[in-house]
Amino acid sequence: MTDAALSNQYPAADIGDCLELLKPRVMSLAVFTAAVGLVVAPVPVHPVIAVASVLFIALGAGAAGALNMWWDADIDAVMRRTRGRPIPAGRVSSESALVLGLWLAGISVALLALTANLLASGLLAFTILFYTVIYTIWLKRLTPENIVIGGAAGAFPPMIGWAVATGQIGVESLLMFALILLWTPPHFWSLALITNEDYRTAGVPMLPVTHGGAATRNRILGYALATAPVALLLAFTPIGGPAYLALSVGLNIRFVTAAHALRRHGLAAEPKDRQQKERDFFRLSIAYLFLLFLGLLVEAALRSAGWTVSAWPILVGG
Repeated sequence: MTDAALSNQYPAADIGDCLELLKPRVMSLAVFTAAVGLVVAPVPVHPVIAVASVLFIALGAGAAGALNMWWDADIDAVMRRTRGRPIPAGRVSSESALVLGLWLAGISVALLALTANLLASGLLAFTILFYTVIYTIWLKRLTPENIVIGGAAGAFPPMIGWAVATGQIGVESLLMFALILLWTPPHFWSLALITNEDYRTAGVPMLPVTHGGAATRNRILGYALATAPVALLLAFTPIGGPAYLALSVGLNIRFVTAAHALRRHGLAAEPKDRQQKERDFFRLSIAYLFLLFLGLLVEAALRSAGWTVSAWPILVGG
């Protein structure tokens, strides 16, 4: 197709379309967890380096979002939730999204290497590659376990932030990774329950499509139960403490009981009530992860103020 034909088919994209390609709402939680991983690390980082690093991580997350939209344009076009995105809506060409994603990926990785260190940069590059190739291109259309494995892409950001500060991968960053990895399936499956027919129409083998709603709700509860101990364990690491422990106990009780309620009501509820419970759980899952990482920030602030109480005495009764 000639340049003139492309110009007629796709009007000049505005800044809003370009930003939408980066999936800012979806990627904002990942960027937040990366910032938390950087701040709670035991090595102080110069504010300019910290801000620049988070910015480059955000650019890398945006690059992954653009590449995801480039590859998934065909299924986005047939799903009600996504057909208004820039590519299926005809506001941006697939080629433009691909170029934008590749450029941002290269720039973000290179600048993070120059600003922070090679480990952080390498982790960012691997995260973009994992989300684009392993999840989007390979697993998403292949297996209902796509998000179980592919969810690792969203779990890497706190490890990247930690690596910016320390140049290493610590136990604490591995626990933050594990927390997000286990949290991702119940979070995403609750959305897949809501948009089940969309995925069925698009031919994407999400768990509710291949195994049904009851099996999906059982898996949501199982993963919620697996997530809780990891979230609690963070309280007894150097980045945790009593404030985080108290918050984590409350949030995990709410998270698990909500997953249990979702399973218990299941198909017995009226479709409208069932969809409302699925939406409520989806929103709760976002708040759950956000507040847990906010709790880690609170503990970091308390330590900076000289409050260095450990949560261990609470556990052992000391």
